[in-house]
Amino acid sequence: MNQTISSLVDSIAPVDKSAEEAALAHLNQLTKPPGSLGKLEALAVKLAGVSGKVMSSYPARAVVVMAGDHGVCEEGISAFPSEVTAQMVGNFLNGGAAVNVLARQADAEVLCVDIGVQTDLQHPGLISKKIRYGTANMVKEPAMTREEAEAAIMAGAEVARSAFSRGVRLFVTGEMGIGNTTASAAVMSGLTGISTRESVGRGTGIDDEGLRLKIITVDRALELHKPNGQDPVDVLSKVGGLEIAGLTGVILAAAALRCPVIIDGFISSAAALAAAKLAPDAVHYMIASHVSQEPGHVHLLKELGLEPMLHLDMRLGEGTGGVLAIHLVDAACKIMAEMATFTSAGISSASDGAAPSPEGEAR
Repeated sequence: MNQTISSLVDSIAPVDKSAEEAALAHLNQLTKPPGSLGKLEALAVKLAGVSGKVMSSYPARAVVVMAGDHGVCEEGISAFPSEVTAQMVGNFLNGGAAVNVLARQADAEVLCVDIGVQTDLQHPGLISKKIRYGTANMVKEPAMTREEAEAAIMAGAEVARSAFSRGVRLFVTGEMGIGNTTASAAVMSGLTGISTRESVGRGTGIDDEGLRLKIITVDRALELHKPNGQDPVDVLSKVGGLEIAGLTGVILAAAALRCPVIIDGFISSAAALAAAKLAPDAVHYMIASHVSQEPGHVHLLKELGLEPMLHLDMRLGEGTGGVLAIHLVDAACKIMAEMATFTSAGISSASDGAAPSPEGEAR
């Protein structure tokens, strides 16, 4: 089915507030003090709003790893050469990357998508959605045309819809692209006006001089193109990346399909912010998995109004933090479905006048 970004955005409905209220009421009947499971309870309520059901489960889940190259690597802003993007795609497809290991543990499928790798790739497991062979160097010209950015968004949406048609109901965002923290920092500053000193980080581990060059590079691109922060597609096309735009589409489609989407790290969150600017209701379908060591990630999560589930000092990307958060989704679902209520367990609740326990947390 042919679809435009506008129609995709229009198909995103608000979450079910009555289901959220019912989930909270159920949580408060379980054999624990109200709120004592912290973020797990908030997650259970969010899942109810997304699914429209008090109790949800997600046996089929997938991490979508979008891969694309970046012309801005010509400026020497990464510790690794661009060739590593294609090499890592091969690693994903052969099951040897960190995201593959963690996805196997979480019983999640890894969907590897070539949306803009600069070389031709062939593999039976590869999803080919190539829009172009890498972006242009953003300090010299726009990273891509507006039409290419729109095509990348819709390609991501198509990947999500295809997975949904096979039964996937929980999505995780992942990416691969040497130079993509530079593009993400530019997208972040372009969308928010936050300074590059706050948005630019060390990425793959550049030194102080490399960091200085990276900040200058992002500043040059933003000054050259002056992206319109009120127009996320304009920002993505001028200073973004194909995989960032593709993930924007994955997130929008997941929301339109009423599926939760776990957001990974800095790059994924830049895509999430673009999605939220296009469709404010989409943010209610997002779960922030963790907070990255990239300094801009904290600001992105604040802009999105999302609280990260985990703090693990990670900065790998690929979807690794997002896949780890699948276990927390499973935990929240199990609590809702399997934990006894005060009534079923024959235990007096606080409302029955039982005195609080003098020992233990929240008792």
